Amino acid sequence: MTIEITVDESGDAEFAKTVEAIVDEPAAKMGHPFDPLPLQLKAVDADGGLAGGLTAHRVQGWLFVKLLGVAENQRGSGIGKKLLSRAEDYAREKGLVGVYLDTFEFQAPWFYQGLGYTECGRLPAHRGAPQRIWFAKTFDAA
Repeated sequence: MTIEITVDESGDAEFAKTVEAIVDEPAAKMGHPFDPLPLQLKAVDADGGLAGGLTAHRVQGWLFVKLLGVAENQRGSGIGKKLLSRAEDYAREKGLVGVYLDTFEFQAPWFYQGLGYTECGRLPAHRGAPQRIWFAKTFDAA
């Protein structure tokens, strides 16, 4: 059998959906469908401008925070903490077991540690690529 592998950097959403289905179908048969559900949180300032935001999805009982960003002129004001707190509240409301996310060593590992997140994995710094650190916070069953 001959297989040709091609590179496509277009971000074709339809292709991504097809690959997701290939992964999801056997997981669903085992009782663990992926079926990620999106979440977006927006922080808007008094003038209606975007001060920050959070994008995430819930899957397999967890909330995965993909991106958390705060506008440069708003950093240090507590917006990031408020966004993450609201995401945690959302996860609890949905009965999820916790939240996980990642950051790079030059970004904010200290921020997540200070909010009770525990490191659960790392990709090493290598050949100029920065270290990527994964964090998780689980919720008490009570």
